Amino acid sequence: MTLKLKNPLAFFDLETTGINISNDRIVEISIVKLLPSGERVTKTQRINPQMPIPLESSLIHGIYDDDVKDAPTFKEVAKSYAAFLEGCDLAGFNILQFDVPLLVEEFLRVDVDFDPSKKKLVDAQKIFHLMEKRTLAAAYKFYCGKELLDAHSAEADTMATLEVLLAQVERYEGQEVVSTRGEHLGKVANDVAALHEITASNMVDLAGRIVRNDAGTEVFNFGKHKGRAVEDIFSQEPSYYDWMMRGDFPMDTKKRLTEIKLRGFNKK
Repeated sequence: MTLKLKNPLAFFDLETTGINISNDRIVEISIVKLLPSGERVTKTQRINPQMPIPLESSLIHGIYDDDVKDAPTFKEVAKSYAAFLEGCDLAGFNILQFDVPLLVEEFLRVDVDFDPSKKKLVDAQKIFHLMEKRTLAAAYKFYCGKELLDAHSAEADTMATLEVLLAQVERYEGQEVVSTRGEHLGKVANDVAALHEITASNMVDLAGRIVRNDAGTEVFNFGKHKGRAVEDIFSQEPSYYDWMMRGDFPMDTKKRLTEIKLRGFNKK
């Protein structure tokens, strides 16, 4: 089929130095502009982010510092991309949460006008999540081929979950699990320890505000310090600990924060 378009629809994707919209930078941009006539125009380019590319990011997208050292900076190409996207609506996968906000940040830094509020935005990931439900009933139907009767009664949900897990292990046993960030989490096995490693090994607090990174270091998983070591932040910005302890965070999160803070004191 062909899409019915009034304006060109620009599908785009960014490879970046990381996932922090405020601080990270583009290292590659690719746009496929679909015209109302059905013609496609592609524009792909690597960008010098003017900052080191973390190894964990390079391992995901395969772009290293040497690959972009002679590439133009975003400032040097920003106007040409703004012109290329002029009059276009935007589309992509997860663009609402990541690609559009980060692209706008890059344009703002170099003082180039780019206003997405004037464009229609189409996110294929959101359509996917809306149409392919991620509920227990949907999982029960998918893995077990059964309708979940009495959904939301505790016993029915519990029994269905047991059957779903059994079916998942049977279906995926021996297969490597890779996260959306490209991290290899291990293989599915008929073993609870292995399943824990896949689903919960990086958790520090139950609310997911603190996780362990690839090196096993506890890092914040939200806010302005996302991805940064908790101990480092408490050392550099002691008031952040006080703010969290006064804030509306779960008691379990506060307990873990206190353990990390006390551990830092004991190192001194």
